Amino acid sequence: MASAKYDIITVGGGLGGAALAKGMAENGANVLVLESETKFRDRVRGELLVSWGVAEAKELGIYESMKAAGGRVVEWDEQTTNGGAAVRRHLPSTTGPMTPRLNFYHPTMQESVLEAAANAGAEVLRGARVREFVAGDSPKVIVEVDGRAQEFPTRLVVGADGRSSQTRKWGGFQVLRNPDQTHIAGVLLDNMSAPDNTSHVFRVFDKCLTALLFPQGNGRVRAYLCYPATSEYRLTGQVELPRFIELSVLAGAAPEFYADVQPVGPLASFNSASSWVEHPYQKNIALIGDAAASTDPMWGQGMALAARDARVLRDKLLSHEDWDEAGHAYAYTHDEYFKVSNTVESWLEKLLVQTGPDADARRAKALPLWSEDPSRHPDTTSSGPDHSIDESVRMRFFGEDQS
Repeated sequence: MASAKYDIITVGGGLGGAALAKGMAENGANVLVLESETKFRDRVRGELLVSWGVAEAKELGIYESMKAAGGRVVEWDEQTTNGGAAVRRHLPSTTGPMTPRLNFYHPTMQESVLEAAANAGAEVLRGARVREFVAGDSPKVIVEVDGRAQEFPTRLVVGADGRSSQTRKWGGFQVLRNPDQTHIAGVLLDNMSAPDNTSHVFRVFDKCLTALLFPQGNGRVRAYLCYPATSEYRLTGQVELPRFIELSVLAGAAPEFYADVQPVGPLASFNSASSWVEHPYQKNIALIGDAAASTDPMWGQGMALAARDARVLRDKLLSHEDWDEAGHAYAYTHDEYFKVSNTVESWLEKLLVQTGPDADARRAKALPLWSEDPSRHPDTTSSGPDHSIDESVRMRFFGEDQS
């Protein structure tokens, strides 16, 4: 059965897809959101909007909805390295956008943004499984709902369907990938005594371990552990929770934080290597969020990048009558800011994650200079990928400008 033609179909109703649908629907576009899940469930994934991502959410008009749906405003960040003194930072007064972070429970966040899209006039179809995609000048999406196939013609298809994007596959986009370095394990914990107003990062260089704690309020924390991909173990399943806690403490987290914790979600591990496509638009298909580029979760950029993708694509579509030109304009812009983010993450990995004599030498040279002059390392992960990454920036980052 055929429906009326839509201006935009977003495949995926998460942060990026729903935010774009809201932004376009409230500007008069006829938008359909196809979401496979009838009810969002807890999985281990990003639950943090860093400061520049909060600024993007405000531009999209979704920040207040996310906050009202249980989002936790976090003003402080603490970094502890090799068991030394914690470096505490007040985010609203030190980041480029002058904003805090927002932590959230992912399923609740998704529901709030998808509801905002529906309230703006987008049509939302849940339990929709895309079975086929017809590319070309008049693209069509074939969807199965309740065992029946439905055909939806559209002007533009937006793939917002995550790291394993089927839209990306159907569109013939080539996926590039960084070398495997680390795995990241995550679990949702209740009864944690870590402060509710502070995100924590604990790192120990010689073990290549990083523990991350992102509070959601009332003692609930999304806890992560980054560990070498070459490890013999894989932290998946509740039987591995004691080892997860043991290694988190070895990374520098306070043992008392975990004394009374109770898991309230799955413990799972994933390879954290970044993957992406170059120029995420072609033939009336645009990719946003993890479908376009998924970064190493250790650095917390995924949700912010998804929000920026949605905002940039919205703005390009609204400012161009020719949507093919708009799609290419979006892709060029996306490539610019993703390149900055991916490059700085690779620098951070060489300096703060890798082990061995060469990595130790890099740290011995760069980190004392960072202490003297924090501007040596661009504040990409908190303030955003809106700066140069030319050779002079790289040399200052690693302290190679010093004889």
